[in-house]
Amino acid sequence: MPRFKNVDGVVIALTAEEETDRDAEEKAWNDGNGARQMEAIRRERDNLLAATDWTANSDVTMSDAMKTYRQMLRDIPASNTVYDDVDWGTKP
Repeated sequence: MPRFKNVDGVVIALTAEEETDRDAEEKAWNDGNGARQMEAIRRERDNLLAATDWTANSDVTMSDAMKTYRQMLRDIPASNTVYDDVDWGTKP
C-alpha cells in the first residue's frame, strides 16, 4: 500500500526511493526497541534505588525487608526485557 506525504497542503505519494528510506527508518526504529526497553527499565530501577539510598548510610540500620527490596531492584535488568512486564515490588 503506498504511503503519502503532505507538501504545502497537497497530498503526494512517496517515490520509490522515499518508500525505501522510510522502510529503513522503520526497521531501524523497530530494531532498537529492545535497547529502548532496557534503557527505560534501568532508568526506573535507578530512580527507585536512589529513593532508598539513604537507608544504606552508615548511621542507619537497614531492615531485612529493605535489603531484599533493593536486591530485587538490582536484579531486575537481568531478568526482564519488557518494561510493561516488570514487577517493581513494593517499597517497605
